[in-house]
Amino acid sequence: MTSIGIDLGGTKIEGIALAPDGEELARIRIPTPRGSYPDTLAAIVSLVHALETKTATTGTVGLGIPGAESTLTGNIKNANSTWLIGQPLRHDLEQGLGRPVRLSNDANCFALSEATDGAAAGAELVFGVILGTGVGGGIVVRQQVLRGANAIAGEWGHNPLPWPQALDQPLPECYCGRAGCIETYLSGPGLAKDHTRVTGQVLAPEAIVAGAIGGDAGCIATLDRYIERLARALATVINVLDPDVIVLGGGLSNVEALYAETPQRWDPYVFSDEVRTRLVRARHGDSSGVRGAAWLWND
Repeated sequence: MTSIGIDLGGTKIEGIALAPDGEELARIRIPTPRGSYPDTLAAIVSLVHALETKTATTGTVGLGIPGAESTLTGNIKNANSTWLIGQPLRHDLEQGLGRPVRLSNDANCFALSEATDGAAAGAELVFGVILGTGVGGGIVVRQQVLRGANAIAGEWGHNPLPWPQALDQPLPECYCGRAGCIETYLSGPGLAKDHTRVTGQVLAPEAIVAGAIGGDAGCIATLDRYIERLARALATVINVLDPDVIVLGGGLSNVEALYAETPQRWDPYVFSDEVRTRLVRARHGDSSGVRGAAWLWND
């Protein structure tokens, strides 16, 4: 049977149809109807039907969202696409499509994709990391998403940055209401704000990385602080989960220096005499989220 995955983003909704062997049969991308829950719901239903028309099949449907489903109410919580919050999204989609729908956080879908047929294929325990506008995480054990009792497993971005140092002060305020969250340091906006705080320059994350590669001293120092913080943050993940592989995705995952330097720097913080965990770049890139949504039915 065809596996259909839908990745619901803040600006676009992407759909994909996969054959059982992972071959891509069809892909469609449409704008997200921002601010309107009924229009978003209708757009997803229409996208599923369009994929099935294109492939002349009927498939299972998995959905990845920037949030989670409350275990208390079944409604959406923690979504940065705020018009979804408090809505019974899965229930309404099942009514609209006339079949069961599986729903998971987009970081979980990313991790599942890479654990199924991506950079961490074959690994028993995988931690997937998204370093982008926000910082998300997902846990996959034996190719199954670990949801957790509160549907927040892997949400490492809203834990405090561990082993704080002088250069980490003052703690940046986070939209979640706390200060010093990992996301405030390791997201793209967090990297840019840190560079401005230290140098006074206002640069986009891409410009900071390019400047570091080009030899700019201020940009080199900013990227060095970023790598050090990433190493500390991932060390706590290793201490708790002990994953075989950590996969990086999101815009900042394209920084080549992360893969060579971060594992060298996490050693002092990991409670072990050796660290075998591998740090790798996502194989499927921006497609991992939508592919993982399709694999939510891969039991």
